[in-house]
Amino acid sequence: MKSSILLLAAAATLSAQIDRIEGERIRPHVKFLSSDLLEGRGVGARGGQLAAEYIAAQFAAAGLKPGGENGTYFQRVPLRSVEVEPGGALTATAGGKSISFKWLDDFVATSHTQEPTGQFDAEAVFVGHGIVAPEYQWDDYKGVDVKGKVVVLFTNEPPSTDANFFKGKALTYYGRWTYKYEEAARQGAVAAIIIHTTPTASYGWQVLRANGRAQPQVRRAAGEPALTLAAWVTTDAGAQLLGLAGRTVEEMLQASDKRGFKAMPLGKIHVAGKFNFKLQDIETVNVAGVVPGSDPKLSSEAVLYSAHWDHLGIGQPVNGDPIYNGAIDNATGCGLLIEMARAWSSMEPKPLRSGWFVAVAAEESGLLGSRYFADHPMLPAAQIAANLNFDSFSPYGRVKDAIMTGADRTSFFALVQSVAERHRLSIKPDGHPESGGYYRSDHYSFARVGIPAFSINMGGEYEGRPSDYAAQKAKEEGSTYHQPSDEYKASWDFSGMEQFARFGLALGIEIGNLEKIPPRVDAK
Repeated sequence: MKSSILLLAAAATLSAQIDRIEGERIRPHVKFLSSDLLEGRGVGARGGQLAAEYIAAQFAAAGLKPGGENGTYFQRVPLRSVEVEPGGALTATAGGKSISFKWLDDFVATSHTQEPTGQFDAEAVFVGHGIVAPEYQWDDYKGVDVKGKVVVLFTNEPPSTDANFFKGKALTYYGRWTYKYEEAARQGAVAAIIIHTTPTASYGWQVLRANGRAQPQVRRAAGEPALTLAAWVTTDAGAQLLGLAGRTVEEMLQASDKRGFKAMPLGKIHVAGKFNFKLQDIETVNVAGVVPGSDPKLSSEAVLYSAHWDHLGIGQPVNGDPIYNGAIDNATGCGLLIEMARAWSSMEPKPLRSGWFVAVAAEESGLLGSRYFADHPMLPAAQIAANLNFDSFSPYGRVKDAIMTGADRTSFFALVQSVAERHRLSIKPDGHPESGGYYRSDHYSFARVGIPAFSINMGGEYEGRPSDYAAQKAKEEGSTYHQPSDEYKASWDFSGMEQFARFGLALGIEIGNLEKIPPRVDAK
């Protein structure tokens, strides 16, 4: 009887703590962080610095202790910005025919050598998906030497329904565009050109077009292999390029998908490029606040919450608007992070383990801020019990389901299911595993160093709405992903964000109060 009373009391206390979360407290954070004043929160830009300072001020106001360097809330992240200067040229020639590709309309690119100039004129070789995966007996570079050449390829990977072959329908890291460039550089290519198709990339060309700006990168180590040009071309531009060799996009994609594919020189096609690059060393920051745990021993361990504060800054105007505000992506996640930090800090008693709240930089540039934190943690990775990541939340109200990207790869999945059930949420599988969501958000940076990590996202089954409501809203709003139209609206309903901030807080408290953390499993 006594134990039952204690359990009821504990449940009531937890419920009261969770109820501290209020959706209308999240609203002003989202509104400010996505305002034109912050100019799209670009990395290395004034607006990005304002965003970081704002989040640090909110952490301080909530009573969080500094979790950064030298008694501050900031961890410096050294990067190098690379921007293609106007006047660059990319051409392809064969048999007396020549094609000149137009910047943004036909291609976007950056350079990984981090040199002020880049020039090449080399044979083009088609390498399929550009994958070397011994565990799947797959090698797109087998039997071909691409040193000093230009590789042409598709993103994604061979389609599969077999979980033992490229993980079935779910994309592996081999399918990510970042891997394509990494492998091409390892193979000695001078340049890599990815042919975009919406099905293989999982997003339209407008998303890539928005990247035609300065690109932050990790500063290159001396001697590290790097591409002079890392480019994407449109489907139409890819068709023109392959057409010089008498090939089509459809034909080459089908060939790439088949076991036994062999890389092939593209006739006598030569691809030439001549570019100048504007280089700038920049220093951005991760923002970290800490609420110490209540247990003398377990307080050295932590539950780490994360959300990225950056977006795309100022870029190519769309309908006259050059500011990529990033309201949903990811001012919403930052709003949840700030509100959960406030609620955690105000709890009495505090959870046994410490709560770390980290707003990371440069997610849009390839998870650079979270990767830097994971590689240079402000506390040892072995002491981070779990990472709960928050990225992009719907402003259309409460839902009945949750997408827990990566949770099933951790030893916490049973606990996640239990807490979700108490919050009347059913856990739904990722509806588009082929898009590679597991590798596209900051939890992956922590998972790759062995920390149990996953992203918490809203599903698409809205309370009191028809089953196709999410699709209706998407049709009404159009695609705002990585567009200036991702802007805050006063009509937004923050009850769903309140719901998921409460769920995320409850889950973190449960982990924070475990007597013992379950053994880690290999997230791969």
